[in-house]
Amino acid sequence: MPRRSILTERQRAALFDLPTDETLMLRHYTLADDDLQHINERRRPENKIGFALQLCALRYPGRLLSSGEVIPQKVLRFIAAQLGLTGDDVLLYAARRQTRQQHLHALRQIYGFKMFSGQGARSLKAWLENEAETARSNEDLARRFVEVCRRSQVILPGISVIERLCADALVSAERQTESRITNRIDDGTKERLDALLTEIVDGNVTRFIWLRRFEAGSNSAGASRLLDRLEFLQELDLSPDTLADVPPHRITRLRRQGERYFADGLRDITGDRRLAILAVCMVEWKAAVADAVIETHDRIVGKTWRDAKRLSDARIADARSSLRETLRSFKDLGAALLEAKADGVSLDAAVEVACGWSHLERMVTTAAELTDTMAADALSHVVHGYHRFRRYTPRMLRALDICAAPVAVPLMQATKVIAQDQTDAPRQVGFLRRTSKWHRHLNAQDPGDNRLWEVAVMFQVREAFRSGDIWLPHSRRYADLKQALVPIETAKACPRLTMPFEPEIWLDDRKARLAEGMKRLSKAARAGAIPGGSIENGVLKVDRLTAAIPADADGMVLDLYGRLPAVRITDLLQEVDDDIGFTEAFTHLRTGVPCKDRIGLLNVLLAEGLNLGLSKMAEATSSHDYFQLSRLSRWHVESDAINRALAKVIEAQANLPMAQFWCGFR
Repeated sequence: MPRRSILTERQRAALFDLPTDETLMLRHYTLADDDLQHINERRRPENKIGFALQLCALRYPGRLLSSGEVIPQKVLRFIAAQLGLTGDDVLLYAARRQTRQQHLHALRQIYGFKMFSGQGARSLKAWLENEAETARSNEDLARRFVEVCRRSQVILPGISVIERLCADALVSAERQTESRITNRIDDGTKERLDALLTEIVDGNVTRFIWLRRFEAGSNSAGASRLLDRLEFLQELDLSPDTLADVPPHRITRLRRQGERYFADGLRDITGDRRLAILAVCMVEWKAAVADAVIETHDRIVGKTWRDAKRLSDARIADARSSLRETLRSFKDLGAALLEAKADGVSLDAAVEVACGWSHLERMVTTAAELTDTMAADALSHVVHGYHRFRRYTPRMLRALDICAAPVAVPLMQATKVIAQDQTDAPRQVGFLRRTSKWHRHLNAQDPGDNRLWEVAVMFQVREAFRSGDIWLPHSRRYADLKQALVPIETAKACPRLTMPFEPEIWLDDRKARLAEGMKRLSKAARAGAIPGGSIENGVLKVDRLTAAIPADADGMVLDLYGRLPAVRITDLLQEVDDDIGFTEAFTHLRTGVPCKDRIGLLNVLLAEGLNLGLSKMAEATSSHDYFQLSRLSRWHVESDAINRALAKVIEAQANLPMAQFWCGFR
């Protein structure tokens, strides 16, 4: 049977190699007085240092020393120095196998180390199966197993045994999760889920693929398409409780698998796993589609406002020439009236000579229109978006399960009027603030015209979602904000939290700091000693900062660039990966095994980074075609994997000697 490998060489080394870091050696390999007493009971130097080496290896990493293993020089020197010996004394220790076995027996008798066998091994296997469900990766589960063995002083079995045990536990946990989800689904729902893979929509795609193709739109047609999918998902009546007690990362993994399979691929999967993937996708997509509907509504409101603002600005721009002409006419009329008054001439005659009473009436009418135009804001024109909202908002309000805080109850009553099309219901404006500009425009509407009122309601719905006054249950983006807050009991149990729990204490402290700072500023102002600034005529002026870069810095930068060797980006990526192993973060979406095709993965990452696309990258490389790159991208490259890889790069940068000069790393 081939070996089941779930870890990379770098991960195995991190778990099982003897530590060479000084901090770890001080923590794990510092010998106590009783340790030295047991070690000194051995007569020969090679037996002393060999006994100490086995003791340290059993403590950390918790395994036996293998025959012919090369001990790092740092470890030898560190242990030998505590015994007053040299590292060369260990050379004779490896020659006699019987001595090593006797020492191992003595260490087990003295310190209580146990072999991985019998009842202890069975208990650890059972623990491993329970722990596998919450493990986020293969490495995470292997690390947990190693740590529990160290705590219980169980000597680690071989690496192949550990990998096989972890792989079996992960497979078992995956099957248990799939069975748990499937058992909560009734037979009728199972048939409807399977039908998603065979039902054809729009003549060319299955219902499953049709449901998967959604994104936030920017118009009423896009909102209607999203509502078609949301209403279909609601008709399936698959409760979110189907996924209760399932770890979130396993739900995410099943959903991402469903987003990468095609319908024919899913049909070939065994029953429980196929139904579990379909069920997870339906529940998760229902929440995601609802979020997309809200996002689409947000964009439509924004577009309506921008159109209204553009129209308002255009009308003001068009009125400027008429405004100048009207002002010029009033200026001439005013000058004529003032001149007539000074000469004692009749004002009526002056008006007749200047423009005439009929023209004056037209001027006043034009001035009134210009006053309204210049004083108008964008809210005067948002009513033009009424028909855009009317195409989808009643349906949207009926489909969404909106929850509201007490402050948003009037808004929910207004949305109920729109959703149920209650034409005779009173149009209350309690959802608006008293100082809102909407009141002026609503009061100017005809009593039977409710278009602007409905537009105002939908504008307020967007603002309420943004502020968190209303929310959707089981949503990712528009959920109840209380779910994102840390419970007060948990916060109080955190010893490193410096923020007080009573807001009055924090405010009083800030007020005291502000008062003290103002006193210092006042004292410095009176003495004319404000550092880097001054107060002139009651205005605080801050001096411009001078450049801190030397004049020759640009020349030095160019010189440094000239000294850098010319290197291909592909060679640079491989070299960095050899050093830090960032490609290990791109594990297979289902098995969790790191990608074995490193060159292909780097090609995919390079295509993503250069925004080149997989098609052009396949044309540029001779090692992979488009379908190979597409498979790697679909099953290995995702946002979480990119974040993990980026974290490895940043950690490696922070460990560079020069990082001590960079702000934020040290």
